[in-house]
Amino acid sequence: MLIGHKKQWEFLKNKFELGQLSHAYLFTGPKEIGKKMFATEFAGMLGCKFPDLMIVSEANKKDDKFGDGGEIKISQIREVQNFLSYKSYNGGYKVVVIDDAEKMNQEAQSCFLKTLEEPKGKTLLIMISSKPDMLLPTIISRCQNVKFFKPKDLPKNPERLEREQKILSDLIPVMSSTLADKFKYAKAIDFQKQQLREILEVMQRHFRKQLLSNFSDKKAKKFLEMSQEINKNLLFTNANPKLALEILLMEL
Repeated sequence: MLIGHKKQWEFLKNKFELGQLSHAYLFTGPKEIGKKMFATEFAGMLGCKFPDLMIVSEANKKDDKFGDGGEIKISQIREVQNFLSYKSYNGGYKVVVIDDAEKMNQEAQSCFLKTLEEPKGKTLLIMISSKPDMLLPTIISRCQNVKFFKPKDLPKNPERLEREQKILSDLIPVMSSTLADKFKYAKAIDFQKQQLREILEVMQRHFRKQLLSNFSDKKAKKFLEMSQEINKNLLFTNANPKLALEILLMEL
């Protein structure tokens, strides 16, 4: 069993044993705490195995138009619909897990909504999201929400921690520097290797800490509002990550 998620496991296991399992769940909570692994293990507990398990994630980065890790496209959701149109190979549940569900673009979300509205047989749809507010309200309303929390004893990925510390150490002097230095910083980033969303998350945590010590910090509030809007643009439009970062830095 995954560390720290015993309550969620027991809740879903009891629903299954009572015959009350919903056809759609939304797993929400911070990134990198094991939600995807939990979903695949739960599918296994239901007796679902290849080829009755389908996992959907963002498009390959080589197809990414704006250097931010890609998106989940309508063509992928149509593959889900095709997958669900066939009977279970093993005679049990067919399970679809959509990782980072907020990365579905608008067309994909609208298409997926039809799948949620018309469940077929022993089908289980699990969406995983750390940013559920980016999903259509109509999608959220058709799923049962299961909240996940970061376990106290879950170790931080050391490579990710080191990478985030490097991002912050590079950013702190830039944020209080000249416009020329800010543009130079944005220009130097290779967005094929460095996702803008990761930079935004590091900056957001930095400014949230500032708000905790000074709730009236207008600059921090404005940055957090702008960064949320830019996150949405990156997901749903062909936004330019370099330009987006420059605009944010100009406000600091």
